[in-house]
Amino acid sequence: MKNQLKDEELIRMYLHTQQNDYFETLYNRYVSKVYRRCLSLTKDTAQAEDYTHDIFLRVYGNLVNFKERSAFSTWLYSISYNYCMDQLRYANRNITVSLDQSEEDYAYPESTDSEQVEGRLQHLAEVMNTISPDEVQMLRLKYEDGLDIREIADQFNLKDSAVKMRLKRTRDKIRRLYGNQML
Repeated sequence: MKNQLKDEELIRMYLHTQQNDYFETLYNRYVSKVYRRCLSLTKDTAQAEDYTHDIFLRVYGNLVNFKERSAFSTWLYSISYNYCMDQLRYANRNITVSLDQSEEDYAYPESTDSEQVEGRLQHLAEVMNTISPDEVQMLRLKYEDGLDIREIADQFNLKDSAVKMRLKRTRDKIRRLYGNQML
């Protein structure tokens, strides 16, 4: 019975009854997808498992904040992506040296590729903040969540061709803004 309920119905039932079975059904639906998302970002199975666990703890504690403005899966994937990226950024900032290592054994990072990548990502985030929320959501559905054009069209009540054109225009706009701000 619970497996047949939509995600949003499961959330409402959980919030109303506080029965963990409802959340467990959501967890079982998405745990492998969240794990794969974490693994694709971290390239480390143990880290991906830890991140997946932490993400579901966050989701569990914040279900009351889910306002159904988007699909639960979109909300969950957004949390997953942001959590992983935050953890990876934090790990890159906190490079540690073992007390047992001598200074000659440790190569201090210079202006590394990761700093350049971080700068580019920050610049891209600034550009993303200049486009409309609908454009951001459409890009996330396509490129983060992996939805196909038909699924996106259904969510936005558009035709497939309209979704393709909006995605293309948004990509072009981002390229233009990103290039202009780099000059």
